[in-house]
Amino acid sequence: MREDAESMPGEILLVEDNPNDVELILHVFQWCNLSDRVHVAWNGEEALDYLFGEIPTEKKRTKPSVILLDLKLPKIDGIEVLRRLKADNQTRHIPVVVLTSSSEEKDIIESYNLGVNSYIVKPVHFDDFAHVIRELGFYWQTVNQPPVHRDE
Repeated sequence: MREDAESMPGEILLVEDNPNDVELILHVFQWCNLSDRVHVAWNGEEALDYLFGEIPTEKKRTKPSVILLDLKLPKIDGIEVLRRLKADNQTRHIPVVVLTSSSEEKDIIESYNLGVNSYIVKPVHFDDFAHVIRELGFYWQTVNQPPVHRDE
């Protein structure tokens, strides 16, 4: 994995309401030198506000290079976040990885129909979960080549 965080593209938007999962994910990303690149949204409403909300020009943020999205969220669920994200020309190119406890076939099918890039059911065991997060961080921040998009 690259050691210099400055050469890594964008940031990771983590949309997760479980504090234990957030803590583990941030811990693993810290170990991988990615923790300074993570923004946490605790529900679907916060995620949409982060992506589409009004921001003063001096605080303009870059679009995340990847979104890790739980489906079972308060306020606005992950499927609706995904629907709105993929319907907008400015955000539909952002890769989305569903990282959820749901292995329901309808959730998997609907997520892929809406354009999700990957669907991962959270492993139950701590070590397995940590391994998945480490691999996700490595792949999306160092291996994957995102499309180049210019702000319009």
